[in-house]
Amino acid sequence: MENITSMEYKKIFNRLWDAYAEQNVSAKRVKELFESKGETVVNDHVAFRTYNDPRVNIEKLARIFKDAGYVEKGAYDFEAKKLKAKHYELPGVEDAPRVFISELLLEEFSPELQETVKKALDSVDQKALDDKELVFKGRPWNPVSYKTYEKLREESEYAAWVYVYGYRANHFTVSVDYLEHIGDIKAVNQLLKDNGFKLNSSGGEVKGTKEQLLKQSSIMADIIPVQFEEGEYHIPACYYEFAQRFEDENGERYSGFIAKSADKIFESTNYYKK
Repeated sequence: MENITSMEYKKIFNRLWDAYAEQNVSAKRVKELFESKGETVVNDHVAFRTYNDPRVNIEKLARIFKDAGYVEKGAYDFEAKKLKAKHYELPGVEDAPRVFISELLLEEFSPELQETVKKALDSVDQKALDDKELVFKGRPWNPVSYKTYEKLREESEYAAWVYVYGYRANHFTVSVDYLEHIGDIKAVNQLLKDNGFKLNSSGGEVKGTKEQLLKQSSIMADIIPVQFEEGEYHIPACYYEFAQRFEDENGERYSGFIAKSADKIFESTNYYKK
């Protein structure tokens, strides 16, 4: 019989997946494609984006996972994109997804960007931001302006994405290590391309190396309709990632993240031509 912690974390990720897959049809189609090949899809990690404002920072989003038994395992800096991140794991549960939460360093951006974010957060009741279930809430501020979105995107695609989508899974990640029939990450990528999915090619289709103990790839985010004050516009939403991990010289499978590779994976929510 499963313990309470095990049941709790599965409930959290099932709920996150349902909302993510409903909005991002490609992710659901990829999962179904893998399953049609006889695979069992296991999540390597689920990622979230936020701002470093204390009302919604990494620590705020991490609460629900910590309460389910997760512990902090790594911290990362993304100097080019002006981000910090942490990842969390559930001890003793090998196939439990890691949680990766990043935050935008607001103080490193223009006063205009800082004021836009502050205004959005100020418009939300503090109780809503204090809710432990914030990761399920989506965008807690309304309405949003397409003009503001575009202005934010000029400085930071990341800032603009959070402004529109708020708090939800930015991406799920298939663990290539658990795929028994498809093979390695290159075979995964080829299967995806053969079935019409567009890969993130920034820095190459495969980010990372066996020597670094982690290889990653991703499809580009779906372009979906979003209602703004000015009307409906089609913009990038969420994406699906793929991770293959390797053992170190001590026979331990690498469990962390590589900032240089993740930096390129972030670009899966950039605009692109279909």
